[in-house]
Amino acid sequence: MSADFSRPLPRGYVAGNRLALLESGVEYFPALIAAIDAALHEVHLETYIFADDPTGRRVAAALARAALRGVAVRVLVDGFGASEFAAGLGASLAAGRVEVMIYRPEAGQFGIRRHRLRRLHRKLVVVDGRLAFVGGINVVDDFDDGKSAAPRFDYAVQVEGPLAASIHSSVRHVWRLVRWARLGRRPPPPGALPAAAPVAGTTLAALAIRDNLRHRRDIEHAYLQAIHAAQREIIIANAYFLPGRTFRKALLAAARRGVAVRLLLQGPTDHVLLHYATQSLYDRMLRAGVRVFEYQPAELHAKVAVIDGDWATVGSSNIDPFSLLMSREANVVVRDAVFAAELQASLQAAFDGAAREIRVADQRRRSWLARFAIAAAYSLVRMLIGVTRYAGKQYSD
Repeated sequence: MSADFSRPLPRGYVAGNRLALLESGVEYFPALIAAIDAALHEVHLETYIFADDPTGRRVAAALARAALRGVAVRVLVDGFGASEFAAGLGASLAAGRVEVMIYRPEAGQFGIRRHRLRRLHRKLVVVDGRLAFVGGINVVDDFDDGKSAAPRFDYAVQVEGPLAASIHSSVRHVWRLVRWARLGRRPPPPGALPAAAPVAGTTLAALAIRDNLRHRRDIEHAYLQAIHAAQREIIIANAYFLPGRTFRKALLAAARRGVAVRLLLQGPTDHVLLHYATQSLYDRMLRAGVRVFEYQPAELHAKVAVIDGDWATVGSSNIDPFSLLMSREANVVVRDAVFAAELQASLQAAFDGAAREIRVADQRRRSWLARFAIAAAYSLVRMLIGVTRYAGKQYSD
């Protein structure tokens, strides 16, 4: 039996799309570079990280080639995540006719004041208003940690069809806001939008964004709506998993009413504090029947989910306070059994061959020092959130 999604769907749901799931940079970057090389009119690229490494230089070269043949190329990167971009690859691109801007260029002053935590965490690319990419993959080598033979575990979606117009509108809007802030005056309106993207397939999908104005909770609400309606299965793979109380209660309630809930989280990590804070949730999740797995071969950077085999999401938003309460994020939310099955099969392969299940017995064997570190990490993260005054009671127990 399918889940009952009779409640109102998220804003922006449109039919007629064709979506291609791209797993890791191994599939994503060739598709991205091919799309840029085929661009005729315009390329918009937003990313949190744009590294000066072999992958970053390949993408930059494609952008430069497009600009040289007369394509309008616009690149927007985050001032913290891509703190070295402006003086490196960004300067080279700007010299080659690419428009480059930095979102909140405050890397040298980064702290816990809340306006500095409002980062551009989206990973969006739109080519000619007709082809778009949405996901969690930064412009950086998949093997940049130098420790693993496997690529970083992450996903993106290539979008063709009417949804590409919604994504295009979103990137143009943010570009204009940043340009306004940078120049101190209202920029001229953008050039005419291309004709509406034609129907390309049969998939129903929406763009769910998070900002600090009208869309503060859209991504979280999309998750919660699907979790509340779930009848059979919830699979979430997320790099930084530290949900607030409402989200935690929804997952626990689903498990207690018999829904099979599985979480695929980081094993090797690049953020130890958040990793330990996440482990503070394991006991309660396991006792409620939630199964928790940690991905082992490489860093897990995915932000995806599949619910009841016909709802799926792929995007940039973690399930933690920094994504759900502070940063600009973007996810594609999909209602399509074929797409959901493809994503679920990919995740199942990770569960079967690359993940370690955490069990109640493992928790009991933890040393007092490990338990202290986990509790301290959670308390410290809550304190940092409290200082920003974003979360209120969401992160209380």
